[in-house]
Amino acid sequence: MSTDAIILLDGEGLTFEQVLAVAYGHPGAPRVELAAEARRRVARAAEAVQRLLARGEVAYGITTGFGAFKDRLIAPEQVERLQHNILVSHAVGVGEPFDTPTTRAIMLIRANTLARGHSGVRPETLDGLLGMLNAGVHPIIPRKGSLGASGDLAPLAHMALPLIGLGEAELGGERMAGAAAMELAGLPPLQLAAKEGLALTNGTAVMCALGVLETARAERLSQTADIAGCLSLEALHGTPLAFDPRIHALRPFPRQQECAAYLRALLAGSELTRGHDPSNVQDAYTLRCIPQVHGAVRDAIAYARWAFAIELNAVTDNPLIFVGDDGEVEVLSGGNFHGEPLAVAMDYLGLAVADLGNIAERRLMRLTDEASNTHTLPAFLTPAGGLNSGFMLAQYTAAALVTENKVLAHPASVDSIPTSANVEDHVSMGVTAGLKLRAILDNVERILALELMAAAQGVDFRRQALGQSCRPGRGTGAAYTLLRRHIPFIAEDTVMYPHIETARRLVADGSILAAVQAALA
Repeated sequence: MSTDAIILLDGEGLTFEQVLAVAYGHPGAPRVELAAEARRRVARAAEAVQRLLARGEVAYGITTGFGAFKDRLIAPEQVERLQHNILVSHAVGVGEPFDTPTTRAIMLIRANTLARGHSGVRPETLDGLLGMLNAGVHPIIPRKGSLGASGDLAPLAHMALPLIGLGEAELGGERMAGAAAMELAGLPPLQLAAKEGLALTNGTAVMCALGVLETARAERLSQTADIAGCLSLEALHGTPLAFDPRIHALRPFPRQQECAAYLRALLAGSELTRGHDPSNVQDAYTLRCIPQVHGAVRDAIAYARWAFAIELNAVTDNPLIFVGDDGEVEVLSGGNFHGEPLAVAMDYLGLAVADLGNIAERRLMRLTDEASNTHTLPAFLTPAGGLNSGFMLAQYTAAALVTENKVLAHPASVDSIPTSANVEDHVSMGVTAGLKLRAILDNVERILALELMAAAQGVDFRRQALGQSCRPGRGTGAAYTLLRRHIPFIAEDTVMYPHIETARRLVADGSILAAVQAALA
């Protein structure tokens, strides 16, 4: 599978990096095409479905209704109408639509599942979906309506509607009728064949897209939190002795050790930290325990990446078509559409990232509270407290975001509600978990932005006291320099929210992390 100008889908080798390139690269994203061997498998399964129809065999969703209607037989002349009906009846999503990167990731992941050749769609149907993706025809997919089993039915129905000339889509920044978008892109609408409507809607592509995009984002935020924590440590005249590798070798969680090593690299050469001091032998937990806390977050991220790397190349619809070497066809009903593995991973990740925000807010509190930082820094990081409030309210905002995250961190995967007349009697709530995870990450971006601003302000006070030649660490120095290039030292009260947004943008687009990684290279 190529990662250059063309990605060849085969249902088995799609990677995180390719999903990110297709999701965020538009326009100019890699073109996506069906690999030759996958095309052969897809055609073989589609032909097998037609043989089943010719023999008059009963197969769920092919010659029967869906869900509680699984026992209702469908006449041969109505089989194609059945597939049309599943799209129009299931397109009941509500709320704001997904953003373009998420929509593109959904389309790519769904296409990759179908490329495995167990779903029964025709190659031309898969080509139609890929044609939309390549042409930038982005279906309008409401965010809410999926229960995470039987897959992401409602949002995927919205995804598929433009294929049959219905629904809405965005093309070139303009929202329009799906049929109009397809016509402008030169893509003919399709008449669905047996099994195709079910194959397009019955699966975990929405959950998986959210998981992949937010896991990649969490990886970036986790390292940014390490940078913010170290810059705060310097501002607070903390010690890196707690990051000594001998300590972490005695509790050998791999990612705790990795985190401690990264912190040491960030602080290498710092003239703002303290060494052994008999009168101050250890720091508060929010500084001393960064490897233990941030390392645990890294564990949750690693688990999520493992889970979603598997799901990217899984077949998640139902029923599945198996064609033997002798051409014999077997249709098996199962439950690969159930999103529990993904819901649990996203709940776990949301819980961990929420705590990343918790510890960052506590460091911000310590930066602003003169008593807590033993008068290392002035109250609320302002030189004229009383007349100026300084960073007082910045900590309020962080506290508000942390509190919201505590509510959002409640797991969605422990909930279930029966549907389809109790036939579908346990669901994962995976998309709910993904949307909560996204909201938590939004908040943590802002909390880290606030900590970075306050830490840079604190470093300025330390350098004023010690001399401007006093240098931060190799990694933290790069972060400080970038922050000061965009955000000034705040000597007196000013309208601060534009600076907060600037800091958030530097966190969100990876600029802080990139500057530090370049300095450490």
